[in-house]
Amino acid sequence: MKYSFSRKLNLRLVPLLDFHLVICYLVIGALLWTPVSAGAQVAALDSGRRLAEDTVFTEGRFQSATTAAVVKKRLLEPPANKSAMLNAINTVAGVRMEERSPGSYRLNMRGSSLRSPFGVRNIKIYWNDIPLTDPGGNTYFNQLTLNSFSEMTFVKSTANTGYGAGTGGQVLIKNIPAKTTEASVELFGGSYQLRGVLASGNIAGAKSASRMSYSHNETEGYREQSAMRRDNFSWTSEFKISDKQQISANVLFADMYYQTPGGLTLKEFQANPRSARPAAGIFPSALDAKAAIFQRNFTAGLGYKNKISAAFSNSTTVYGSYNRVENSAVRNYEMRNEPHFGARTIFKLDKKIGNGNRIDWQNGAELQSGNFNVKVLGNRNGTADTLQTNDDVQTTVYTIFSQLVFDMANKWSYSAGLSYNKSRIAFERLSDHPVLNQPFSFSTELIPRFAISRAFGYNNSIGVLVSKSFSPPTVAELLPSTGVINTGLEAEKGWNYELMGKINSLPRLQIETSVFTFRLKDALVQRRDEAGADYFTNAGGTRQSGIELFTRFNYIRRSSFIETGWLTAAYTYSHFRYNEFEKDGNDFSGKVLPGVPSNTISIWGDAYLKNGLYLVGSYYGASSIFLNDANTVTAHPYHLAAAKIGYTTAIKKIQVNVYTGVDNLFNETYSLGNDINAAAGRYYNAAPRRNYYAGAAFSFAK
Repeated sequence: MKYSFSRKLNLRLVPLLDFHLVICYLVIGALLWTPVSAGAQVAALDSGRRLAEDTVFTEGRFQSATTAAVVKKRLLEPPANKSAMLNAINTVAGVRMEERSPGSYRLNMRGSSLRSPFGVRNIKIYWNDIPLTDPGGNTYFNQLTLNSFSEMTFVKSTANTGYGAGTGGQVLIKNIPAKTTEASVELFGGSYQLRGVLASGNIAGAKSASRMSYSHNETEGYREQSAMRRDNFSWTSEFKISDKQQISANVLFADMYYQTPGGLTLKEFQANPRSARPAAGIFPSALDAKAAIFQRNFTAGLGYKNKISAAFSNSTTVYGSYNRVENSAVRNYEMRNEPHFGARTIFKLDKKIGNGNRIDWQNGAELQSGNFNVKVLGNRNGTADTLQTNDDVQTTVYTIFSQLVFDMANKWSYSAGLSYNKSRIAFERLSDHPVLNQPFSFSTELIPRFAISRAFGYNNSIGVLVSKSFSPPTVAELLPSTGVINTGLEAEKGWNYELMGKINSLPRLQIETSVFTFRLKDALVQRRDEAGADYFTNAGGTRQSGIELFTRFNYIRRSSFIETGWLTAAYTYSHFRYNEFEKDGNDFSGKVLPGVPSNTISIWGDAYLKNGLYLVGSYYGASSIFLNDANTVTAHPYHLAAAKIGYTTAIKKIQVNVYTGVDNLFNETYSLGNDINAAAGRYYNAAPRRNYYAGAAFSFAK
């Protein structure tokens, strides 16, 4: 099937092996031939051994009391095609990523996707200390690709007071320039007309380092009306002014188009899971409505770090961002312009006190402000028609925070934090006469956090965490796709209690576990009307308890033919229930929260042979999922396996990596990214069945 993206954003697909490769070669050539100072560091290329290093682990001196997990992309060789990040992210216990259709992502940390029909809400996301989460509370996670970051840290729940409001946690993404001058290009393709290219380059000097990346991928998709095209560019530079001062510059740009096939009823899903949503009543089919999203994101920021003294330092970031989104939906046609800006500063005191004691005290503030415009129009066969509503939205959020950690010589660590949070949103409906003004100002919230941990043996620890959280409704929840401003929504807030442990002293074995319970009041819950439009309501409260377990084992070392090999496993048990929740005469008290499986398990294994061959495999299993508040509809359990085989070798100074693999090895028919509380039974979004891919990567270092 041929398709074009030229209609709205004046975009045109060009063959993969001409324009996109020309861009890649120009970027790589410029990087390779750009002069660098004599002090540039030179290192060997990545080998199979490096590919086998850590992919998921807990890091940091106090992280045993903050439940943080890290995915390091630069050390990752996932058993999946390079157009998606699901396989890597889903290896983290307590974290669940879903893809409703290519390009449409949801991210769930301990059940937080309950209020996210698409995108990411209730989780604060940063890229190089720049908030990708806008002041309206929404994050376009799909603007990131595998080569636009080097590591991704998940801070689950309310474990850190330094990032403002949010009951779901934070994702801290870094794109760090390497200390070498290098370049790489990778081509891949697969089932459903998947094709893509990843290119990156790095320049390193005595006082500076810069990294650029470009990616392009496209697919016609497994379902009807599920084609996707995405281009991404990122640039990160660090400049050392002096021994004590450094500045950084960051740019992230994404231009994408993805079709939205819509939810299916169970009967439609069983009859033909590849079909798009058919016409129903007065509403057209997804094909007739040309349901799709056109999205452009641009973010740029400057950072400054100053080591004022041996113990005292400051880090400051300023940024500006602009999002342009058009959504051709079955019900209407939405246009959003979302410019915003902000700043963040942290003063840190890190000082030894007495004999072996240490204090780490951080004080800071963050401000974000945006002036959005949201227009809702009729949709006439994929073309914007008569104006229905026109809203200007002014939003400002700020937080002031302080966090103190006292690390004692006797291996006890005490931590306390407090943040002051304020959120203001004002709607001005320009399409009404007289113009309607509706301000929202949510109550000021003081968010405390306390943690105690005790280290013992070799890198083992146990800790407890008590923290409060607060999350106001987002702009998209106050003004959902129905176009009706929801004046009745309240901010959700709650307390989290957690016990954590980590064992690293066993030979070649690492074990981490967390047991938590989260009491949330006025939890925000998503619903859908018959047209598929989203709206939201407050539940009376939820009880979210769970167990997270992660293990990692180096099963072999330096055998006769295996260089190294690892096995990892992550298990999550989620006991999430409504406490007291009555709505429209229905009592959902005690019901299971929809959208979250009670049990998930992820297993990952790899083997890197001395002759250059490597094997990577994964398994992901999820139990049945309730799809509505009444718990009368479920999605069946599913079991996903993936496998990949590759070969790495060096041809002079060029490192070559060729590979092929298969996803959904068991050929499961399942729904991923289900539409929760959907009207007319349209819950199901079919995921691809068994599919194949192959690729080749070439890298060079000076």
